Amino acid sequence: MLKAGIVGLPNVGKSTLFNAVTRTRKAEAANYPFCTIDPNVGIVTVPDARLEVLSKIAKTSVIIPAAVEFVDIAGLVKGASAGEGLGNKFLTHIREVDAIVQVVRCFEDENIHHVAGTVDPVRDIEIIFTELILCDVEAVQRRLEKVAKDAKRGDKVALAEQEVLKKIEPHINAGKPAITLELTAEEKVIAKGFYLLTDKPTIFAANVKETDLANADQNPYVCSVREYARTHVACETVTISAQIESDLVDLSPTEAQEFLTDLGVKESGVGALIRGTYHLLGLRTYFTAGEKEVRAWTIHTGDTAPKAAGVIHSDFERGFIKAETVAYDALVQCGSVAVAREKGLYRMEGKEYIVKDGDVLLFKFNV
Repeated sequence: MLKAGIVGLPNVGKSTLFNAVTRTRKAEAANYPFCTIDPNVGIVTVPDARLEVLSKIAKTSVIIPAAVEFVDIAGLVKGASAGEGLGNKFLTHIREVDAIVQVVRCFEDENIHHVAGTVDPVRDIEIIFTELILCDVEAVQRRLEKVAKDAKRGDKVALAEQEVLKKIEPHINAGKPAITLELTAEEKVIAKGFYLLTDKPTIFAANVKETDLANADQNPYVCSVREYARTHVACETVTISAQIESDLVDLSPTEAQEFLTDLGVKESGVGALIRGTYHLLGLRTYFTAGEKEVRAWTIHTGDTAPKAAGVIHSDFERGFIKAETVAYDALVQCGSVAVAREKGLYRMEGKEYIVKDGDVLLFKFNV
């Protein structure tokens, strides 16, 4: 299962958000730096309204959603790349995740200490990126030294790595995240093997006060985060109130919705964050639907039908014959598989078929 790491400066709401996302009280949330030392890990279900609709069509009450793993990582401080704070331990934990959720404080509260003394979201983001970039600069230099000898004697793998590293080096030396460097598809595959911290997909979680959530679009801090994310990292920003989300953990779904409605908010920010992270990881969902259960299965963008079948069981992929499929929207419009068949919307697909997000599939296989 792919992992998303929740990172940020100390006291920006990471652990509170982790508890909300995982609907637990696993992570300690306290008003002092480094209350999280060892990472907390939680499995998070991905909210998907399509499951409820499919369950009615399939006439089943059993729903199994997709899931992704979240990791709450200790707060980073300026100088971490040189060992300040939890230093290398923190950076190692980031290296082990597949994507980054960077929590950014977008609220004033004199009762909650800010490690830099003042609230400035863009400065906070740049502190994080600077430390990650400094770590990557060192990693790239080490890798260049490592491949130099093999490249000199003409080793093709070493030469290919060296070429990509020489493109990355000036980019990150200029203070730019590796993920913003334009590379070919082949070069991206090579770069992935370097495990650079700034090459990880990133999403920003702008953490606001309870009273600011309904009008977050007017919050100048949130606006500055969105602008920075768009222009510097080309990534998404989701507005959340970690404290509200933490309060919702102890409420039933009905009570939670009533609470949000009273605040003038339609949906929990955590739901949007989880879905955004899921897509950030390059994950997509297909469904199986029958009387026994309706289930969301996780695949990667571009996976073929046999690969998707293998997510259920390796035998399905090994003995794949064909996939019966109908698009979610078409099935909902028809109201049943039988009607979808009559209208020619229920198709047979072979081994080359690229599964689309929302496909409802039934696999035929023989082992």
